[in-house]
Amino acid sequence: MPLPRGEDQLSVQDETKCVGVCYPGREPIIDYDGCVQLRYSYRLAPSPAQRIALARAFGCARVVFNDALAARQAAHKAGERYITDAAMSAALTASKDSPERAWLSGVSSVVLQQALADLNQAYRNYFNSLSGKRKGPKVGPPRFRSRKDSRQSVRFTANARFKVLDSGKLRLPKVGDVEVRWSRRLPAAPASVTVIRDAAGRFFASFVVEVSPQPLPVTGAGCGIDLGLDHFAVMDDGTKIASPRFLRRAEKKLRRAHKALSRKQEGSRNREKARVQVARAHARVTDARRDFHHKLSTKVIRENQAVTVEDLSVRGLARTRLAKSIHDAGWSAFVSMLEYKAKLYGREFRKAGRFEPTSQVCSACGVKDGPKPLHVREWTCKECGTVHDRDVNAARNIAALGRREALNARGGPVRPAATLAPAREAGSRRGAARAGTG
Repeated sequence: MPLPRGEDQLSVQDETKCVGVCYPGREPIIDYDGCVQLRYSYRLAPSPAQRIALARAFGCARVVFNDALAARQAAHKAGERYITDAAMSAALTASKDSPERAWLSGVSSVVLQQALADLNQAYRNYFNSLSGKRKGPKVGPPRFRSRKDSRQSVRFTANARFKVLDSGKLRLPKVGDVEVRWSRRLPAAPASVTVIRDAAGRFFASFVVEVSPQPLPVTGAGCGIDLGLDHFAVMDDGTKIASPRFLRRAEKKLRRAHKALSRKQEGSRNREKARVQVARAHARVTDARRDFHHKLSTKVIRENQAVTVEDLSVRGLARTRLAKSIHDAGWSAFVSMLEYKAKLYGREFRKAGRFEPTSQVCSACGVKDGPKPLHVREWTCKECGTVHDRDVNAARNIAALGRREALNARGGPVRPAATLAPAREAGSRRGAARAGTG
């Protein structure tokens, strides 16, 4: 597959750009039998005829998904048993022979079967969420897809026999040879490809590739990271990363685009053009934020053997008056990138408990000084007299918590100097006396 720049292997620097365009809502890495699966996304440049063929594929997959969902909902209301996957697949095959659904034969059958697979996975996630088998927030039941959804996608698996040609084009069944804007080589043959059209009208090809872990050289360094709004990240060594505030910087252009959209008549072509302009403005903000997250997370993973971050309750914080700034920072996406890159490159990743008083404890002597208002950015420890920067002190405490967790996991002794002075922090006189005699 002739691609530009002649790259044979995916380096850490390349990974920041290639995996950096992974689509939101998709897992960028999956543990699978000792290997990992990565998703690489590239821009597509389909011709007008190919755009029509892809739109037909999007529509057919959407109809199949909605028909299957309606059938299962009707069976549930009638008190009948859950319709099995095999029965739904057989019903799909039979529907192609009916006059009402004969046009489904105009697209690849694999695309339609994958739409059923998406519905089955949605139901599994919903049932596992109800039973407690699925971790994280609760998942609702599947909903009907709309042609007005901002994101349309179809998936081609190996059974569809898609192929990356020697010319660099992507051959899709019943679509044609689509031009791909390659930025680097795929490290292995892709197992599947998902064609995506976003709200801005852009087309992407998202390849799933199975690769082996790529451990980086071992380093003795470790770091604790305190995430914030004034500074996006503060390291335990005092390094501060300024918050780019992509959304705040683009607010003027976004406001102008939204005003132009509101002035257009409903259903007119000018309104659709204005809607695309709004979507493109938001896409630029999203892409810039994701690129920043990938570059910073790769740099942190490359330089540190162990990384510890605070487990923030982003959903809770997003219900405060700082919601826009918190969403603009994108802490959850950044932490997710750190986690999967640590697995990929052989690093240790840990999360400090969200209820740990990292901003209240002196990182020098371990004395808990109590809560402080947010406007207090520096404070002096009453016990040892050390002057602390609030964020740097929190990052040092987070790093100490990570070291303590690692020692506990290995069964080694936990020294007070490497932790948050366990006895005094708990406020126990008896424990403080023992700590003082040790």
